[in-house]
Amino acid sequence: MISWVKRKLRLRTRWRRYRRSISALGAWKSLVYQLHHLRGASRNSVFWIHPPGVMHPLCLRHGSSDFDVFDQIFFQKEYEPLYALCDARLIIDGGANVGYSSACLLSRFPNSHIVAVEPDPENFAMLGRNLQAYGSRVTLVRAGVWSHSAPLVMSQDPYRDGREWARQVRPCAPDEKPDFEGIDIASLLVSSGYERISLLKMDIEGAEAIVFRENIDWLEKVDAIAIELHDDSSFGNGSEVFFSAIRGQEFEVSRCGELTICWRPGRMPAAGLAPATSR
Repeated sequence: MISWVKRKLRLRTRWRRYRRSISALGAWKSLVYQLHHLRGASRNSVFWIHPPGVMHPLCLRHGSSDFDVFDQIFFQKEYEPLYALCDARLIIDGGANVGYSSACLLSRFPNSHIVAVEPDPENFAMLGRNLQAYGSRVTLVRAGVWSHSAPLVMSQDPYRDGREWARQVRPCAPDEKPDFEGIDIASLLVSSGYERISLLKMDIEGAEAIVFRENIDWLEKVDAIAIELHDDSSFGNGSEVFFSAIRGQEFEVSRCGELTICWRPGRMPAAGLAPATSR
């Protein structure tokens, strides 16, 4: 009985995903996408697909979490409320993964420049492939977003499902060789040459509890934030730290799916956004 219920739930989930994919991609592209999704196979094999509304085709690894990220962005349209921003010049994508959100934002805001930060080497390689066509509009940084400059390594302890979209960083142990440097938001802003951050998008698997805990003077120069908060990581309760940091910053706050979206008055309308849980 239990196994039958599980099979029914899996079929229902696949049917919902298929319907969403048809709505987003059209019948033919959706069929191609679903066949590649079912294929599984090695992450060494990839395929390309060109979603509507995105300027250039995007690459997905078979048998990876790329499909889940693609689903969130193009089928569930989690980032769609951000399209209401009045304008976007500098976008910092912290935890850019393989670049799907960056590609959407670059396509939506043709005058924007994106600084895409991603620590995982395999994700970073895919990020470069997916954003190469945007040329000088993109700055790629292989690093971990942190509260200050610090030597970091990729954590080998699995977080959540342990797949590509859930990779964490951690500080180096004594005498441990770093994989890369941690970089703070203020340094990213200075190196960009811009005076303000139009949009800070952040999905860094719990490290937001580090980023927003100290050295946050740069917050005054951020017009909008889209962040996925994690309360179950070894870094601490991301929601508590984040909402404490933005208190007094005059942000309006709402929710869309797993995203918490904050914007300064006049930067975007609140239509279509669910109210944020009060803190």
